[in-house]
Amino acid sequence: MRLSTVILPIRRWSQGGRDAWQRAEQLGFHTAYTYDHLSWRAFRDGPWFGAVPTLTAAAGATSRMRLGTLVTSPNFRHPVTLAKDLITLDDVSGGRVTLGIGAGGNGFDATALGQEPWTPRERADRFGEFLPLLDRLLTEPAVTHTGKHYSADEARNIPGCVQRPRLPFAVAATGPRGLKLAARYGQAWVTTGDPKLFESGTPAESLEAIRGQITKLGAACAEIGRDAAELDKILLTGFTPERSGPLESLDAFVDFAGRHFALGFTEIVLHAPIPDSDFAADEKVFEQIATEGLAQLAS
Repeated sequence: MRLSTVILPIRRWSQGGRDAWQRAEQLGFHTAYTYDHLSWRAFRDGPWFGAVPTLTAAAGATSRMRLGTLVTSPNFRHPVTLAKDLITLDDVSGGRVTLGIGAGGNGFDATALGQEPWTPRERADRFGEFLPLLDRLLTEPAVTHTGKHYSADEARNIPGCVQRPRLPFAVAATGPRGLKLAARYGQAWVTTGDPKLFESGTPAESLEAIRGQITKLGAACAEIGRDAAELDKILLTGFTPERSGPLESLDAFVDFAGRHFALGFTEIVLHAPIPDSDFAADEKVFEQIATEGLAQLAS
């Protein structure tokens, strides 16, 4: 099991932003991710910085820890420009980037470019075109493609990624079409659990729902002759019925992580504490989990 964190891009780089990423590396996190949004929920009326510039700065401020988005979506991205940004970020970081990517959702910044809200089917259609094109753009030196939603005309991406054949995709998906994309293109799969259980579900119900997601992922992999064990399985915490439960104490984390490790998860992601927010937590407990949690889980 690996332990990672999410650092929301809410601080100026000179006023705690750099320190947060360097501290995450000092604490030994495997990966530090950030959300790829233009604004988000309760933070939308406060400072919020762009994911790619933030990760580029983080790449220069760290040397060992992996970096990534959790997650990027088609809401305001185009595969051609995203591919160029990712190749550059992969180069600057020395091959330490993972792209968390999903179909996105409604609300927040989903209509920031002036588009009408997309239906779930429209999101799935776009993602089904977006991800294969992005895969090509990151693995081929020049790509021409004409699609319904996204096109490329001799889009050149030389020299390609430092990581070969490209940087890894961690595909966030729970529906059948998304799981098929994860099975075909993902090096990892991401879930936050079942959103229908967030408000009123129980931890046991959440575990059972996630078990069902993993079963469906296995079926999607089997359909194309792929072993589902090849995919890392990532749980982004904070959206299951336990909410901040894993950060209440070291023992609470070990119990939570152990139950999900038994389901087959290989990576748990904790939000770095943000006072007076949905992600408020004791900083000392967070640091204790970072430094001692996996060892206690193993024992």
